[in-house]
Parts: sequence; C-alpha cells; structure tokens
Amino acid sequence: MIPIRDNVPCLITPYVLRAILITNIAIFLFEQLLSPQGRLVLFHLLGVVPARFFNPEWAVASGYPNAGTLPLFTYMFLHSSWLHIILNMWMLWIFADNIEDATGHARFLVFYLACGLAAIGVQMAIEPNASAPVIGASGAVAGIMGAYMVLYPHGKVLTLFPVIIIPFFFKIPAGLFLGLWFLIQIISGVSDHFNGSAERVAWAAHIGGFIAGMLMIRLFVRKDRCVYCYVPEKKDYELPEDF
Repeated sequence: MIPIRDNVPCLITPYVLRAILITNIAIFLFEQLLSPQGRLVLFHLLGVVPARFFNPEWAVASGYPNAGTLPLFTYMFLHSSWLHIILNMWMLWIFADNIEDATGHARFLVFYLACGLAAIGVQMAIEPNASAPVIGASGAVAGIMGAYMVLYPHGKVLTLFPVIIIPFFFKIPAGLFLGLWFLIQIISGVSDHFNGSAERVAWAAHIGGFIAGMLMIRLFVRKDRCVYCYVPEKKDYELPEDF
C-alpha cells in the first residue's frame, strides 16, 4: 500500500516542509561519508537511547557525554538506511504540505517538532531501559498523518497496490488509508512485542506520534487558512477529481 499523491489542494508554498526535507537528506548524505563505526557513534550520541535518560549511572559508566535534551530533537533527523529515509520523506511529502497550509509556516515547524517529541516520549515510556538508539523522522511524520486524518478525511489518496509484478492503482479515502496505516502499526507493534522480534522498529513512537498529531492539530490550525479542512456541518467538498 504505497501512496502516490493526494487530491487536497495546497494554497501556499510549503517552505518549512522543503527545509525539513532538505535537512534530513543533507544529514543522511553526511552519514554516508562516515564509516559504519562512525555512524553508530553518531546514532548513540544524537539518537535517543532511553536508558541514557532513565539510568544516568549506566550512561556515565558507558561513556555517554551529557547532551541534555538535544537528542530528543536531533534523533528525528537521523536515518539508518536509504529505505528508511525514502519512506519517511515520501510520506512527509505526500501529507505535510496541507498541514503547513492549514497552520502557517512557524506553527507547522513547532507542530512537527512537538509530534516528534510526543512520539519519542511514548517510545521511552514503553521501553525505558532500551540501550539501542532510536532514530528517524517516522514519529514526527506519523503526527503529520494523524493531523491529516483529522483535517482532511474527505480527501482521497491515489494508492499503489503491487501484486507480484502487476501494479494496481486505487483512489482511497484519506481517512481509510490513514486508519489502515495506524491499524498496521498497532498490529505490528503488538506482534513484535509478544514474538520478541529482534527487528528494531519503534512502533510505539509511530502510534504515539499519530495520536499526538490527532490531538494537537486543532491547537495549531489557523481557521482562516484551513480552506479545505473537514467541517462536520458541511457535507460537500469542492476537491479536484481528476488527479
């Protein structure tokens, strides 16, 4: 289930979104210049290692410097692989422009970072003793997707369903697409928990970020800019059909 594009118009140029995309890509390219050991050190220093916060004695004994709260922000700009960054940046590109449209540039940046903080907060609460670094923008991106589900459930997402080598395209209501995505995160997280999976995917951060985005977005929306947002009293939407 791969989103290709949505049909909700964006009335502004999403400068902050572009800056976030460029920053993530630039940092990832810098990571590729490092040795594998160098990348691992970077991830431990600027990623979030929950035990580093909840067990400071262990952190000191393990050689972690005192970085304060900096990793809580920098972790969301680090990625471990090409697939990792491509998936995150693609989902961000699809859904975030409309959120910036509805909030304005400055509020969008604050909202994005707040979603990332909420996401890592949930992940740390679930696994406070984890010693592996949590990195990636997926928690913040999940917040954007949660906000999109609240503001534009009436939109449609052109979605690719690859079956072996045959591509199938369907226009899916945004509410359904994002609801399915959220359900997959819950199922995957529960499955990994009970199966003791060694795969290090921060499912709790995805879930926490999504819920945080849903809950917080109304605090950031500027009603005079939310032209295509969902209004319960209004059942007709003039959205482009030819997309």
